[in-house]
Amino acid sequence: MSLASPSSSVPAGTPAPIGRLGFVGLGAMGLPMAQHLLAHPGGLRVWNRDPAKADSLIAAGATLAASPSDTAEPGGVVFSMVADDAALRAVSTGPAGLVGRLGAGGIHVSCSTVSPDTLRDLARQHAEHGEHLLACPVFGRPDAAAAKKLWVLMAGPAEACARVEPLLSLIGQGAQALGQDHAAAAALKLAGNFMILAAVESIGEAMLMAEQHGVARTDFATFFGRTLFACPIYQNYGMQVAQRRYQPAGFRLRLGLKDMNLVSQAAAQVQVPMPLVDLLRQGLTGAMAKGRGEFDWTGLELGIAEAAGQHPTIPTQT
Repeated sequence: MSLASPSSSVPAGTPAPIGRLGFVGLGAMGLPMAQHLLAHPGGLRVWNRDPAKADSLIAAGATLAASPSDTAEPGGVVFSMVADDAALRAVSTGPAGLVGRLGAGGIHVSCSTVSPDTLRDLARQHAEHGEHLLACPVFGRPDAAAAKKLWVLMAGPAEACARVEPLLSLIGQGAQALGQDHAAAAALKLAGNFMILAAVESIGEAMLMAEQHGVARTDFATFFGRTLFACPIYQNYGMQVAQRRYQPAGFRLRLGLKDMNLVSQAAAQVQVPMPLVDLLRQGLTGAMAKGRGEFDWTGLELGIAEAAGQHPTIPTQT
């Protein structure tokens, strides 16, 4: 299965016009995504738990909503980008939530990394009101979001995909359609995050071994990043680990633990043994116990060094 551009990822059709957009969740990822959606001519209404985070968007022409439900208009489209399952349920359900406020044909585009079960449940609740849920988790860190370089997954009803796909080109460089089942997008996103963190673990272990035999950490990262592992994960994360740049976080370690817990749960549901997930969860849990939850998730590497008797110096946050 190859990644395709948004224009070729779903069957052609004549989607219904889209008026004003909504966006819920203006954290490190949501804010730059919402900024790109300002290019949509219908306007943008935004909501965040801390309304001050919307200031730059308001200055650029967006409208501040009083609640998640206030971002929706009948038959409209609202994006959400929040931290976890509980946050997604909070902005979706209840009197201030999106469920029941989008109306017939309305679409909730969920870009968060959450469990397959949560997406299936919310899809059912939206469907009871004639609404659609699209599962559109994204790969990329805040700098990729700012540069419009996200890779987007997309699962849900075909007619909703066709309507939303032009908007995805405003936030990313390509999308992958995965069919009707929302769980497919959740599972693929979790699989990708697991592989990324597994790469961080292997980089940390191998780099430390080589360092103890006289290889400079940056030489290790540079060599493998341009030869055997010439790809963005090994290039970017390899140098980050080499330099131990764990603050400020591009993706917080505590969220990495959340994701690995979700991977473990998803694997257990389908009886797939994933012993490496248990190793990663153990390392992340130890890092949390040492107060590193707000570090970048590549800070997992510090536990590897400490287990080898080192006391690494962490560069001061800038």
